[in-house]
Amino acid sequence: MIDQRLLRENPNLIEEGLKSRGMNVDLEALQKFSKDLKELEEKRNSLQAQGNSIGKEVGQKIKQGFSQDSEEISNLRIKGNKIKQQVGIIEEKEKSISNKLNEQILCLPNLPEKGSINGKNEKDNKEIRRWGEPISGNNLKEHWEIANQLNLWDSERSSVIAKSRFVTLFNQAAKLERSLINFMLDIHVKKGYLEVLPPALVNTASLTGSGQLPKFAEESFRCADDDLWLTPTAEVPITSLHRGEIIPKDLLPLKYVAYSPCFRREAGSYGRDTRGLIRLHQFNKVELYWFSTPEKSEEALEQITSDAESILQELELPYRVIQLCTGDLGFSAKKTYDLEVWLPGANTFREISSCSNCGDFQARRSSIRTKDNNKKNILLHTLNGSGLAIGRTMAAVLENGQQSDGSINLPKALIPYFGSNKLQPE
Repeated sequence: MIDQRLLRENPNLIEEGLKSRGMNVDLEALQKFSKDLKELEEKRNSLQAQGNSIGKEVGQKIKQGFSQDSEEISNLRIKGNKIKQQVGIIEEKEKSISNKLNEQILCLPNLPEKGSINGKNEKDNKEIRRWGEPISGNNLKEHWEIANQLNLWDSERSSVIAKSRFVTLFNQAAKLERSLINFMLDIHVKKGYLEVLPPALVNTASLTGSGQLPKFAEESFRCADDDLWLTPTAEVPITSLHRGEIIPKDLLPLKYVAYSPCFRREAGSYGRDTRGLIRLHQFNKVELYWFSTPEKSEEALEQITSDAESILQELELPYRVIQLCTGDLGFSAKKTYDLEVWLPGANTFREISSCSNCGDFQARRSSIRTKDNNKKNILLHTLNGSGLAIGRTMAAVLENGQQSDGSINLPKALIPYFGSNKLQPE
């Protein structure tokens, strides 16, 4: 959530940040709401101070021997009750204005980091670096073609069970999926991450705190009879793991790694990537998440990106790192690096991880704080990154490991988990 103080004092900065994202927003109404709230808060605090003063005065007079029914005390209590009534009226006004303000401000995305790459869309993103040598050649198959030859999964039967864009993995693919999850978790735990297994169902407050609601309700699956949604990413429950808390500074950074099934409607993407594992309604992912002090979050973004990269390097998968421009940033992010893995069958790079610094955006929405050196409460910073998306990793392993005899060579790092160095035609 955008800072209301910034909205009151420097709306031009917000307008410029949103404009760089391709949004032209008139903040005049929001600014008035925020200023009105501040004035009402100051008036309420003043009245409450007067009420407290009257309460103390009543207590002092009783100690001095005044009767409870005396004219002096009765007049003070009448005055105090009038103040309580005024406070109540102000609180109702505050609640009404606050609800109107929140409805709109919760739909505004995070502001890009100062010095971000200005751009309109993915064409304006900047390549930072590459790793590995991309494989190329004739007769290379895409991962879904390899899957058909090796009988790795079934989409048609899955659409009978659920709907399109679900898959059921069989035999070698099911084992490979499990191997990839365990491999990634083990690597990240060795790097100092604390493994957690969060709920797959989350409430509205959790989705609001991480930034998925209210703007992107159509992207998530909702349970009809409960205030519960299927989680689109482990980022959501981990953000709320410390919702409403003050985390001691000496515990930061907190570094979590979580496996979770993820569920997304992929609204607006119909007709794209209909075959294979690239764009499914349900997929598995290993997520990295940091709670950081503000002064360390830039450094933390570089580290979380490096940790995600280490998985690709261990799996011997060529990739490149892309810094997203302002127009391509996710809703909650102020700076993002995408990792794009090479798929030789498709002859292209495809996103496999997105590593973002969200600054205090999610922390403000979720009221997650720490204390500065002066013991004052401040919002901390949150960061997240896929480490990695399992289905897309499997697609990359299949395409990069394909052999002329139809088998798939597995990366050396996976052999202890899978128990073999190859996937073989059945």
